[in-house]
Amino acid sequence: MAEGYLRHIAGDRFDVVSAGTEPKGLNPLAIRAMCEIGIDISHQDSKDVRDFAASSIQFVVTVCANAQQRCPIFPSTIKNLHWDLDDPAAAQGDEDARLQVFRRVRDEIVGRIEQEFSAPGETDARRKSGTGHAL
Repeated sequence: MAEGYLRHIAGDRFDVVSAGTEPKGLNPLAIRAMCEIGIDISHQDSKDVRDFAASSIQFVVTVCANAQQRCPIFPSTIKNLHWDLDDPAAAQGDEDARLQVFRRVRDEIVGRIEQEFSAPGETDARRKSGTGHAL
């Protein structure tokens, strides 16, 4: 969901990639939650963070404690962000209850991305530096 939203608002400012320490595939409830706000993530795929070990990643965002502990170090990283979010895929209950968790986490992601990547003073410096890479 974070990849989809950052792609949506970042335009060509970032080459956004998303990867997990234990990729499990794209959850249909994540697709539904993002479609509700007009973003289609159905084309995204689950990637392994190790696939990007040799990449120049300038911004790294981890969204759970496990990822923060297991994410490799990227030497060119300008900023590491850690957002300790609930894992919506671990939600219990019927489909509606689980979808509610995906919606809540989606809204948290949206808020954090808006705060971090749309902050005053951010646009000029980052736009002038060209395309960055965010993981």
